[in-house]
Amino acid sequence: MRTNENCRKLLVIGVVVVLLSALSATWSFAQSSANVVDKLAEALDAYSDLDFDKGIAIANDLLNRNDLTNKDSIAIYEALSIITYAKGEQYRRQAFNYLNRMSGIGPCLITLPREIWPSELRDQWYKITKAKDILVCPEDTEKEIKTIAIMQFDNFSVGKYQEQLGFLSKGLADFFEHDFAKISSLKVVERDKIDFILKELELQNSGKVDEATAARVGKILGAQLMVFGSITQLDSRQARMIVRVVNVETSEIIASVDKEGKPDYGKMEKELVGEIADQLKIILPEKTKNLLQEGGTGSMDAATLYSKGLDYMDKYDYKKAYEFFKLAYEADNNFVEAKRKMDIYRPLVG
Repeated sequence: MRTNENCRKLLVIGVVVVLLSALSATWSFAQSSANVVDKLAEALDAYSDLDFDKGIAIANDLLNRNDLTNKDSIAIYEALSIITYAKGEQYRRQAFNYLNRMSGIGPCLITLPREIWPSELRDQWYKITKAKDILVCPEDTEKEIKTIAIMQFDNFSVGKYQEQLGFLSKGLADFFEHDFAKISSLKVVERDKIDFILKELELQNSGKVDEATAARVGKILGAQLMVFGSITQLDSRQARMIVRVVNVETSEIIASVDKEGKPDYGKMEKELVGEIADQLKIILPEKTKNLLQEGGTGSMDAATLYSKGLDYMDKYDYKKAYEFFKLAYEADNNFVEAKRKMDIYRPLVG
């Protein structure tokens, strides 16, 4: 019994750490805001402990204060939306209303949405901001920062590998997104925002977005660079990964890397990120190089399970998504991305 309780406490701590690490990053830590952080910590602790009504009560109480900054209000409504959404389908509209309030305060005051948001809330946010023509916030004033979008990979494998690696196409794009986000001179477009635009343009069903359409999609996303990749596996010993980077403005391929060898896709991905940075003439500090070696997984089973979790997550099937993220983490206990997704989606499965 004590073992189960300890496991539950660890999961609770994991969720709170994930949520607060994202939320607290938006505050300037004036005295009033610091108090807001403390109270939101209580609300999120209740949320991760599945006591949603308590979390909502704490957050609602914060709204009665008269010393809130706009960022404080956004963070409170953000917490209310997440917690309310977790109560079930009949509360979705109320959760969406909180997103509308946030957009009315200022959708570009802080970077939204965040990884901690359930995927349906993220998609709803894109709908709200696109309707207001603020899907993309004003460009970063630091001109050296480039915005990059990573498309889902193509799978050109044959035979049984076509089916076995089908889900990995989505997972690889996610791995590249995580690693490119570690490079300070790059701003990465969220994977689900790309999917949202593809649906809007009715391109997703085709499964193909080539260089010819890169300019159209990239400009909508506010991206200067777009990444296209493919994997090919013919047998158990040999695999190939090709990645191209396209300049959105000119549709020119400005970087192209190719890796062949045994089908260790996690290792290939790490190596290709470094090679792409080199071709783009991005100087990586030693700290960034070390960061790029962290995360990911060398386990093919873990990578495939994680990719299946992403697919269920995109379909709003959070129970299945959680189960696959959990299986991925069990297959590789060093797979931090799988653990993070577990912590985020656990409250949504009860």
